[in-house]
Amino acid sequence: MLKPFKALALVLCAAAAASFSTAGLADPARQHEEKSFFARYSNAAQDVILKGLELVGINYRMGGNDPNSGLDCSSYVQVVYREAAGLVLPRTAREQSQLGEEVSDKSELKPGDLVFFNTMRRAFSHVGIYMGDNYFLHAPRAGSAVRVENMQNSYWVQRYNGARRVISNP
Repeated sequence: MLKPFKALALVLCAAAAASFSTAGLADPARQHEEKSFFARYSNAAQDVILKGLELVGINYRMGGNDPNSGLDCSSYVQVVYREAAGLVLPRTAREQSQLGEEVSDKSELKPGDLVFFNTMRRAFSHVGIYMGDNYFLHAPRAGSAVRVENMQNSYWVQRYNGARRVISNP
């Protein structure tokens, strides 16, 4: 039997794939431009996003590093990248902000990129995983759980610090 959150993640993926793969069907000119939800991801990015979605609903725990007892933002990213891509990332969001290649323009973000925010009155104090279409996965704060959020929400727009690409993503 699937864990409830894993089942939810699979349902979300199926729904997203269905909605994205039918985008543009009414407009024949866009039919060939649009790719299905999963076709837009490299294999590594697919694995990262799917693993990230499997952990939706895991409780936030400051300093936590085990999905069974809770995760904070940077340990969530660590677990996802270790289990999905075999990459061992540093422990803190600040350290993770030094990895890979800088993505200087938001319009250049790709699924699997790390996105950083100033949530504690210091740069790079929060990290999440970009999913595409302005959505990201993250472990937000005490009293909440891992979830998907829209980066266009004014809270996140005001606190955005930048992004890094740590996996190759066509």
